[in-house]
Amino acid sequence: MPGIFVERIIAAQVDRVWSLTQDPKLHERWDLRFTKIEYLPRDRPEEPQRFRYETRIGFGLAIAGEGETVGERNAENGSRTSALKFWSDSPVSLIRQGSGYWQYEPADEATIFRTRYDYEVRWGGAGRALDRLFRPIMGWATAWSFDALRLWAEREVPPELSRLRAVVHGISRLTLAIVWLYHGLVPKLLFPEKGERELTRMAGVPSDFVPSFILGLGLVECAFGLAMLLMWHRRWLLTGQIPVLLLIPLS
Repeated sequence: MPGIFVERIIAAQVDRVWSLTQDPKLHERWDLRFTKIEYLPRDRPEEPQRFRYETRIGFGLAIAGEGETVGERNAENGSRTSALKFWSDSPVSLIRQGSGYWQYEPADEATIFRTRYDYEVRWGGAGRALDRLFRPIMGWATAWSFDALRLWAEREVPPELSRLRAVVHGISRLTLAIVWLYHGLVPKLLFPEKGERELTRMAGVPSDFVPSFILGLGLVECAFGLAMLLMWHRRWLLTGQIPVLLLIPLS
């Protein structure tokens, strides 16, 4: 499967982005993939920097691993590249080992921050099958983390606040989706009620068109519910719901 690649343009200088990503205490704040990151001691400054990471997965379980910075390069144009490798001996970790890089490229008053990484999985064929689901999640977590980093570097929005906003946003959209799907499916499509027909007639819909109207309204409500789930970041959905909300009394 292809490696994971994410790129963001951050309106901040390279030094600013570098400091937020190379300090382990700051890194663990914005990166959704890790709960804890700590550097391990080294005998000489020229030795590769090793680190230990931990990710809590719930139910009191955590996946731990280690990594190592294998090289850093500073180009004449001011760009920087940090390459690393990582591995985990935990039997519950899908990832066995991997490698990747971070690249910081100056662009006027901004920084193009990009990463590419790939990894090998354990558990043979079962692990490769599970990775078809896990890898997109890792890609999403990386992209979300880069956005949290961008907000922190550009607007001083703490990553903890970004995470809280994401949770509130997710709960709100999920709640709206459930409401739309319920009102579309249960009283209109699956179990049409007499009360629905009476309310529709009271709204001025001719009796001959009541069944078709209820069917159409149920389909529209289900469509909005599915759209709230499948088109997660489309703001126009919120304004697009206004005409349908005017029909709520019929629900």
